[in-house]
Amino acid sequence: MMIPMVEDGARGAGGAGNGHGPKRERARQVARTRTGGIWVSVVVAVIVLVFLLVFVVQNAESVTVRFLWTAGNLPLGVAMLFAVLAGALLVALVGTARILQLRRSAGPRLRKPE
Repeated sequence: MMIPMVEDGARGAGGAGNGHGPKRERARQVARTRTGGIWVSVVVAVIVLVFLLVFVVQNAESVTVRFLWTAGNLPLGVAMLFAVLAGALLVALVGTARILQLRRSAGPRLRKPE
């Protein structure tokens, strides 16, 4: 997405123009950069981390977690974060498998004929 920026087209002292018709404004486009995108991502990540920290602190009571043949005590917030991370990992693995499948099937169609 391009963001229009307006440059001042005024000439002469004090920006009053030179009297040769209406003042013309030129707009130029500034492209978004990777650095700007990274900056937005960092700000969003910090906000999410603050919310996660508040969640863990507010859910600090200890609960017993049983998984397969093991059991242990964890704070409730930490146990729920582990569950979310396990779910995200599962979704990432399935998504990666699907992307690789699509790349393999699209491979022959993307090659240029010689």
